Amino acid sequence: MTDGTLRTSIFAALGCLAFSAVAAAQVSPANASAPQQPVVSIFQMKTRVTPAYENKNSAPQRVATTASVVATKTRAELPATPSSARRITLEEAELQAGSASNNPLIRLGQLQVEVARQNRLGAFSTFFPQISSGFENMHFNKFMGQELQVANRTLGLPLAGQNQTFLDITVTQPITPLFQIYQLYKIAQADETIARAKAGLPTTQVASNVEKNFYGLLVAQRLLTVAEAKAKLSESKWLLANNSSVPVGSIDGDEALMGATKDLATATSKVKELSASLDELLGLPDDTQLELVPPEPRFEYIPLGQATEKALAANPEVIEAEQTVVKARAAVKAQKWNYVPTIAVMGGYAYNNNAVPLLPRDFSFIGLVGTYNIFDFGKREHTIKGADAQAEMAELGLQLTKAKVAGAVKSSHLELERLQQLSELTRRLASGIEIQKASYDDNGSDLAAARKAKVEAEMFQADLDYRQALASFKTLIGER
Repeated sequence: MTDGTLRTSIFAALGCLAFSAVAAAQVSPANASAPQQPVVSIFQMKTRVTPAYENKNSAPQRVATTASVVATKTRAELPATPSSARRITLEEAELQAGSASNNPLIRLGQLQVEVARQNRLGAFSTFFPQISSGFENMHFNKFMGQELQVANRTLGLPLAGQNQTFLDITVTQPITPLFQIYQLYKIAQADETIARAKAGLPTTQVASNVEKNFYGLLVAQRLLTVAEAKAKLSESKWLLANNSSVPVGSIDGDEALMGATKDLATATSKVKELSASLDELLGLPDDTQLELVPPEPRFEYIPLGQATEKALAANPEVIEAEQTVVKARAAVKAQKWNYVPTIAVMGGYAYNNNAVPLLPRDFSFIGLVGTYNIFDFGKREHTIKGADAQAEMAELGLQLTKAKVAGAVKSSHLELERLQQLSELTRRLASGIEIQKASYDDNGSDLAAARKAKVEAEMFQADLDYRQALASFKTLIGER
């Protein structure tokens, strides 16, 4: 063997040793146990080194790039909770939303009450005398009268002055119409009672909207934590499957990773949407960060019999039906007074400045004025019969409304008991999860947090369902 051949053999042997060392360095992480292998999160990974077994045409390499970009973008869009976030409770949120001056629902209820009140006051004002006045100042181009020729002289007999001024003030006090006016006043008073009974409904609706949005955001935040944990778990499984020395990646693993990434993006979008909606309800500037304080559980028990009695006395629908009966009966009585002549007392003062030359310059008067429709071809009779039918309809409607409200109270009472049991169950489960939290090791902390967040989401949803049912129940019995 020559010296050149010997040197060539030595260099070849050194090259094989170096190649073996590099190959061993690439294969050894894949063969190590899972707890000892550090897993790099794709949420933080910007570039990924292609494993030794992959080539430019391998499918796992293409999926890795797509998943990494999507997950990194989703993670960057997650709303961060700044240290300056405003801490707020549910009671404070409801109070702030209820006092918002730009809330159209609350303003609508106030305006409806004001309209009914003004109508009642307008009906009441007709009990008092009505004072009216008139004024005229006229100039005619001709003599307003008759001219007579007597003994070569022309005498004028004026019927009205060619230049005249007339002023009158009249006071009219109705007598028999007061009985009809009283019935109209009762109708206006019933309308005001109905408006006041319904005035609290917009406020209740605002509080219900705030409560629903508040709890919805709490649930969405917990579901976001669950989605993050699922995405991280799917990512870890995908990396372990695709970083081994032998390509074991599958389409199912790729789909699971993309599905988890989509769920994370959906949960993030839901949190942003509910946060913006809550800011709008509270009248806060856009993008105001809120730290929600989970409300304490609130369970109330009202016996069914007591609740039914309250509902039949204070339910807005029952009140409206009762006042409808009052209005219908008042309408019947008002129509019956059409058979009585309309009589009023009238008095006034007039100033006559050549308006009627034969009359005094000023004078006053007082007297009775009466009118009566002798024959109207049965119109009054048919009108009264129609009013009687409407009154009977209103009484039947009141009975049906009371029956419907009583049935609704019973159903709502049973539903309230069921939702209370479900809420208590989820809270016991959440307490159990909190006790078991210490038993997890470091590697299972994410799964433990996700499990706790999922149970809390169920707990808050159960609390929301109970509170919404309680609000509806109190509305039925007239307490909200």
